[in-house]
Amino acid sequence: MPTSPNSSTTLFGLIEKIGDEDNARKLLESIRWPEGPVCPHCGEINNAGKLTARPDSKKPVRKGVWKCYGCCEQFTVTVRTVFEDSHIPIRKWMLVAYLMCASKKAMSAHQIHRMTGISYKSTWFMCHRLRYAMAQNGLGDLFKGVVEIDEAYIGPKAKPRKMWQPFVDKKVPVVSMLERHTGRVRSVAMERVTVKNITPILHANVAKTARIHTDDHPIYTFLAPRYAGHDVVTHTLKEYARRENGRLITTNTVEGFFSLVKRGVYGTYHHIRRAYLQQYLNEFDFRYNARKVSDSERAIMALKATEGKRLTLREPKRASA
Repeated sequence: MPTSPNSSTTLFGLIEKIGDEDNARKLLESIRWPEGPVCPHCGEINNAGKLTARPDSKKPVRKGVWKCYGCCEQFTVTVRTVFEDSHIPIRKWMLVAYLMCASKKAMSAHQIHRMTGISYKSTWFMCHRLRYAMAQNGLGDLFKGVVEIDEAYIGPKAKPRKMWQPFVDKKVPVVSMLERHTGRVRSVAMERVTVKNITPILHANVAKTARIHTDDHPIYTFLAPRYAGHDVVTHTLKEYARRENGRLITTNTVEGFFSLVKRGVYGTYHHIRRAYLQQYLNEFDFRYNARKVSDSERAIMALKATEGKRLTLREPKRASA
């Protein structure tokens, strides 16, 4: 990876590389099909041809349409992706993906709307489609080695209330697990942090052979026997890190991730509805896990992740990590 940005890793370089819509489509085809066109209907690789209209034909052929010689079905590069059935040009999709991936503490849909000229409603939906693509759905690998686990509370501060008014806490608890040797993180929004709620989440993401590092929250003492080891940093006694038998015991790494999330939520988005919080966590997880590559490489990773995923306007609330 270059130490300084070059023309291919900057916004200006990306705009030059995309060019017009035809170049943007070819670029997306090279990203999605590096070994040749893949039919989304039958799965055949490099056994398709691009359709063109005959000179004497009065019916135009839409640009970018391929025909599979195996199943005789037609398709384009956007079929079976989050771009399918979208009337927004591909070059604008690619630009929005780059802006979302290049901003360390996120970029709001309203900011992208002002920069690109796309309507706010369309920009909001584009961002949610890309967040859906960024979700770590179906990952079978469990976190191993040292895994830091911590919880944070995202949302507005509770306002002063009258004595007769019930207390309503609008903050949403978020549990994040971070694999220390790889730096990967996964976050889950929860209703409440209880042993019953957190147990299936940890079982689905952390291997039994892992050694977990947590703070002194009492729920983790009930979960510790399942794992190879459990080290605790006692935050109530102002302890945040210590050395023990040559091992660094701390949860500072996952807490550093939480600081990025909170700065993004409070400084960029300002407010996130509870129903959509998991979508935003998907975005923060993806960007953090790909933090060691360039902005353009991160955007390419997001574009590759769009394959096989669809999201309609009625589905964002049900989309999960």
